[in-house]
Amino acid sequence: MKFLLLPYVPHERKSARQQLADLVDQAVLAEQLGFDAYGIGERHDGLIAGSSPAVILANAAARTSTIQLLTTVSTLGLHDPLRAFEDYSTLDHLADGRLDLVIGKGGYAETHRIFGVTPDDQWDRLRENYEVFRRLWNETEVTWEGRFRPPLERVTALPRPGRPEVRIWHGANTNLASADFAARHGDPLFTSIGTAAVGRYLESVRYYRERFAFHDHDPQRALVGVGTGGFHAAATSQEAVRKFTPVFDRRQVYNRRYEHAALDRLGITTVEDYIAKTSALVGSTQQVIEIVLAQHETFQHDLLHIHVDAEALTPEDYRATLEIFATDIAPAIRKELPNKPIDDWQTPPPAPTASGVPVSAAVDRG
Repeated sequence: MKFLLLPYVPHERKSARQQLADLVDQAVLAEQLGFDAYGIGERHDGLIAGSSPAVILANAAARTSTIQLLTTVSTLGLHDPLRAFEDYSTLDHLADGRLDLVIGKGGYAETHRIFGVTPDDQWDRLRENYEVFRRLWNETEVTWEGRFRPPLERVTALPRPGRPEVRIWHGANTNLASADFAARHGDPLFTSIGTAAVGRYLESVRYYRERFAFHDHDPQRALVGVGTGGFHAAATSQEAVRKFTPVFDRRQVYNRRYEHAALDRLGITTVEDYIAKTSALVGSTQQVIEIVLAQHETFQHDLLHIHVDAEALTPEDYRATLEIFATDIAPAIRKELPNKPIDDWQTPPPAPTASGVPVSAAVDRG
């Protein structure tokens, strides 16, 4: 199994410049700690300074050398596919081929409003832009006509990519049509899970695998990534819950402000409820290992994202919990769940020793 670190840099009390610097610093830290991948999402609603993941990841690419860089997600349906190609082909060169895309329609009403996307056309825009993007990446002199942009007549998009294919994951939570679209193209599936119950997303993953085979792709080549509702490990489960409680408290505030009290509707009112009813990885080291292995029995996934709320923890606790994952949890899971041979990412750097790594360099921009 491979591990993807997703950063958490909220806008409260931080300037856009500081947020962007923190996002890049965390990519450096993720590489130092031996994570396989680092992802930046795309947001246009002002909650985080992440409207241009290609630019942020280009900076991260300049400061790292081995870690895979992902867009988590790129809202490809909002953008001109030719311009998106130019951005990501350029980034792929700057990252020496360390780029994967995770694409999705985006789940935020304000984003759709400002880009002029409607519930009736959001899926069609994403699918059309994906098709054009793929052709521009793989072909020269592309001639094409569609619904949402002017036609292309013998267009060769530049710069030409340095590799013939780019891996594109499809973000699909509960929409079966999205799972089928990923399967039809032989692409990987990524389901965020997040704060919802794990079982809610199982139908999409099962359907994706069924349709992958239906579309005449080798089932062994189906790759699945899943998310988590947060991570915190400590020497004991009691300590982990205690240190995760501020994270849950912030999650509740966010939930009631921006997600229309979705957690309340699930009957989640305490941190214990949250840990029991969501995909959160909270507990002792051994407990977290057992949770991940149990989730793998359900999803048979190949990629797991790890998410730690940096704002709710002290810098010391934030680094410490990531170090625990890197030194004590990830190696045990990798031993139990080796990567598929088709996964061609670079071999991750050695895990840090039990004494930890000198992470100060990762956060010192001096």
